[in-house]
Amino acid sequence: MILAHRIRMYPNDVQATYFVRACGVARFAWNWALAEWKRMYEAGEQVSEAELRKKLNAVKRREFPWMLGVTKCAPQLAIKDLGVAFENFFKGRTGFPNFKKKAHNESFRISNDQFVIEGRKIRIPNLGWVRLAEELRFGGEIKILGAAISRLAAGWYVSVQVKMADREPIHDESGPKVGLRLSDEAMVTLSDGSMPGELPKEHGALLLRARRLKRSLSRKVGGDGEKMPSRNFRRAQRKLERLQTRLANVRNDALHKVTTKLTRTYGMIEASPEFLQAQGKRRKSDPLRPTRVASAYEFRRQLEYKAKITGSRLSGIRKSE
Repeated sequence: MILAHRIRMYPNDVQATYFVRACGVARFAWNWALAEWKRMYEAGEQVSEAELRKKLNAVKRREFPWMLGVTKCAPQLAIKDLGVAFENFFKGRTGFPNFKKKAHNESFRISNDQFVIEGRKIRIPNLGWVRLAEELRFGGEIKILGAAISRLAAGWYVSVQVKMADREPIHDESGPKVGLRLSDEAMVTLSDGSMPGELPKEHGALLLRARRLKRSLSRKVGGDGEKMPSRNFRRAQRKLERLQTRLANVRNDALHKVTTKLTRTYGMIEASPEFLQAQGKRRKSDPLRPTRVASAYEFRRQLEYKAKITGSRLSGIRKSE
């Protein structure tokens, strides 16, 4: 069983600057490899992510020496991710890979031999120890597969991926059953009439604040994309990013609580047909419509992997890809 734990990081200024540079190197490597992939394909040459990684290693010291200032994993694993993107494209799962632009939510990956976690800190070569908000929650016999370091609004996070032994299921075929259906008052309503997926009141207030900030941001210089962003524009943009991150945290916390409760309580979970069809068809006047539509995939994803852990069976839940 493979799971991941995302932990807030508290880097100092030097470490945060390193992370920004590593994200830039990963983005550049992705774009460089994508351009080479297209060129080689149009020329009728055989192309693969392994070949592109070798090609970048051969030229980066001469053409891109600034890439050597960060971990070698940043460009190499970015090209590996591009290979996975092309594999998904050829299998019809996703669209054609796009070039990446400099964004506020960026990331890079590191392999398991490039970091060590001890308690509430992580050690990265050539960078030292970085403080963490909490310890890695997985105990026992685990194998760390790798980690991804990302920036969300003003914060840095590390997502550690581990492989661990399958847990003993807590349900069998005779476990209690429950049905799910959509509800206007909550994310889901159970067949017994209870609504465990109700969003906290804080979410509605944050959503209204986000709408006001978006309107305010659109009126500032730089909001139309034709002029250089002003200082007020950047300040409002950072404020909106922090608020949106808070919104996502509140929503994900509610999703984790309801999916954990369902999979631990019931051995059979069945969704009504409308659960699969109507998530994106709510009336446009519904103020929480964007949240509910965006949460549909995440709800299914959490329900699926938690059901595997507890032994719950799912019926009518379309498998997420």
